[in-house]
Amino acid sequence: MARKFFVGGNWKCNGTTGEVKKIVTTLNEAEVPSEDVVGSLILFFWVAEVVVSPPFVFLPLVKSLLRSDFHVAAQNCWVRKGGAFTGEISAEMLVNLGIPWVILGHSERRAILNESNDFVGDKVAYALSLGLKVIACIGETLEQRESGSTMAVVAAQTKAIADKVSNWDNVVFAYEPVWAIGTGKVATPAQAQEVHCELRKWLKENVGAEIAASTRIIYGGSVNGANCKELAAQRDVDGFLVGGASLKPEFIDIIKSATVKKN
Repeated sequence: MARKFFVGGNWKCNGTTGEVKKIVTTLNEAEVPSEDVVGSLILFFWVAEVVVSPPFVFLPLVKSLLRSDFHVAAQNCWVRKGGAFTGEISAEMLVNLGIPWVILGHSERRAILNESNDFVGDKVAYALSLGLKVIACIGETLEQRESGSTMAVVAAQTKAIADKVSNWDNVVFAYEPVWAIGTGKVATPAQAQEVHCELRKWLKENVGAEIAASTRIIYGGSVNGANCKELAAQRDVDGFLVGGASLKPEFIDIIKSATVKKN
């Protein structure tokens, strides 16, 4: 079965109540591509799976207002059960709120808050154990790319997660080259495809062929309405994790790039 296209919108630390309501209204009114399957029944389903990730304080609001075919993700959660961890949000809290997804291992947290590969792996495993679905972020810095160590870095980040995961049904990998996040720079389609392909090969060799074939690997890093179709056309690019553009109407154009896979 083909991997379903996945588009995530990471709103990061942005928004007021009014701004968030405006973004949700735009999403709710959007016409996104769908398909009819004619058989004994006529089925209706979306070409892409869409998830948006507002700041924690807006999660209940967005969940209550957002159309039912789009879903909500938290931007982080704690590595174990809640307790005396001031400022953190536990996976249990997200489950209690009915939040299905969480982003873990984002490069901003790895770089600014010094989250190690092993720490991210532990977080992914714990979130999965509670039934959350995880967007697990990996990616290299500009210095690492220029030194030729991209795959070594990405493989180490992936291994730290793979070592602690037994069920892959709820894992989506987001390859986000750090040098392309929020910089306006974007990996070329060829660069993105190369890393996604090599990552899938790594999964095949180290986890299993079935997991490698079914696990979605999405791209993040200055994705916008102008470059999304060319990136989406790459064989091993299964969607996007979008930053700044997810706060704008062009996010709808990025969702619609899923139709490239059907051509």
